This record gives sequence, C-alpha cells and structure tokens, in this order.
Amino acid sequence: MLVDDHPMWLEALGSDLEEAGFEVVATATNGAEVLRRARATRPDVVVMDLQIPGPDGASCTEELLRVLPETRVLVISASGERADVLRAVKAGARGYLVKSASPEELMDGVRRTAEGDAVFTPGLAGLVLGEFRRMVSRAEEHDDQGPALTAREVEVLRLVAKGMAYREIADTLYVSHRTVQNHVQNVLRKLQLHNRVELALYAIERGISARD
Repeated sequence: MLVDDHPMWLEALGSDLEEAGFEVVATATNGAEVLRRARATRPDVVVMDLQIPGPDGASCTEELLRVLPETRVLVISASGERADVLRAVKAGARGYLVKSASPEELMDGVRRTAEGDAVFTPGLAGLVLGEFRRMVSRAEEHDDQGPALTAREVEVLRLVAKGMAYREIADTLYVSHRTVQNHVQNVLRKLQLHNRVELALYAIERGISARD
C-alpha cells in the first residue's frame, strides 16, 4: 500500500514497484484514507509519506500498527530531519528513506522491509542507533541491574530482532498469537521502549539476535 499526497509520485512509485514484481493493493493520499484502506486490503508493507493531510504519516503509522501489528511500515519522505526520523521510528516504522534515493534503492528498501529488515538512508541509521543508545543509557541509570526478562521473553525478543512476524514467532514457539503479543508488550514495558524497531535495536546492541 502506498501513501502520499502527490498523485504523480504515487503513480511513478507504483509503476516501479509493479515492474519489480510487487503488488500494489491500495493507495491513499491523506491520513483519513489510510486506516480504512489498510483494513480492507491488509497490506504486508505500507510505504508511508510523513507530510500528508491529517493525520500525518507518523500518527497514521502508530494507529495503523495498533490495528494491523504485523504490517511493516517504510517511511519515504522528502525530510531527513532528525526530529522527523525519530518520530517515525517511535511510531513503529521499520525504516526511513529519503525521496532523493534512487529507484533501485527504493525498490531494495521495500523488498528488505517486506523481509523484516530495518532499512535506513545512509547516515540516518547511525542517528537512530545513537538516540536508542542514549535512551537505554538513561534507563540503566535508574536500574543498574537492568530489567529482568524471563527466558521466554528473551526468546521472543531474539525472534523479533530477526524480523519475524508475530504469527511466525507463535508457530516457532508453539504458542498462540495472543501469547506472543503479551510477551512483546511485557518486554516493551520492562525495557521502557515503544515498538518493535526499538526492541530489535536493543537486541542487536546486546548481541541477543545473534544467539542460537
């Protein structure tokens, strides 16, 4: 699903995606259309612009992921400002590319987002990781021992960091989809994080995602 308020950009990006083998199931030009059309089509990936008529792209991302938590959101925006990037990530976006990226970079970004990767324009990944590290450092100042995660929560965290969807994690661990969601919410609360992207960064930073 593509979200942008510029029809020519939507048409060009949609054409490039379809030529690359993707199926564009819906488009939206404003925030009011996003949730309604996403509910109807249940896209695997939403390519989201931030500067759309209200609600804006970050607000739409947050609301969309409450309803469709397994959908992956890739922001493609004209803005590379720190505040915009961090707001998008905190809303739950899996990645952030600027519109000046080449068509090949955009196609690769959508493909990698669909596979569960975190995708960022060069330079922005370091910004996000730096902010995350500061956030974790502040949290640990209040708890030198770090948060106590159960063995199952650590396992769920590891699988989230590998880019697996909730249903894939549920199948891997032989538990229900609801149980996985509950574990993720518990881990978010304990780590004082906001979403799956921050969970993945936490796991990568601590080497959890690399464990067998």
